[in-house]
Amino acid sequence: MNKIEIEEIRETWALVVPIADAAAQLFYQRLFEIDADAKSLFATTDMSAQNEKLIAALSLVVEKADQLDSVVPVLQELGRNHVKYGVEARHYDSVGSALLWTLEQGLGDRFTDRTRAAWAVAYALVSGPMRQAAAELQRPAA
Repeated sequence: MNKIEIEEIRETWALVVPIADAAAQLFYQRLFEIDADAKSLFATTDMSAQNEKLIAALSLVVEKADQLDSVVPVLQELGRNHVKYGVEARHYDSVGSALLWTLEQGLGDRFTDRTRAAWAVAYALVSGPMRQAAAELQRPAA
């Protein structure tokens, strides 16, 4: 990520933090609207705890935005763990869409094209190692 993108996600995340719980609820509501299959992945999940995990993960991304390479091993492990929960490659697209939509709803007029682009880059950089590790785990042995 470049400095402008990092600044953008940090500035906008600071605006989301005060409404973090509502944003997390909105995120999962939207995710389940656009990907009904994803809802079954959370059938036995304590959604209050899940909301907290989502906010913590996004906060970490924002905090480490200028050093995302340092969290690649954590992201890879997260991707492998998500396979165990039934997450498929297509779910990452739904999550990305739900994230951008949620930010747009929460930020209103402050959600600009620059904001969308910065968060899209951040999500791609975070989800990439997760997807790759998951795909390697799912790849049939030769």
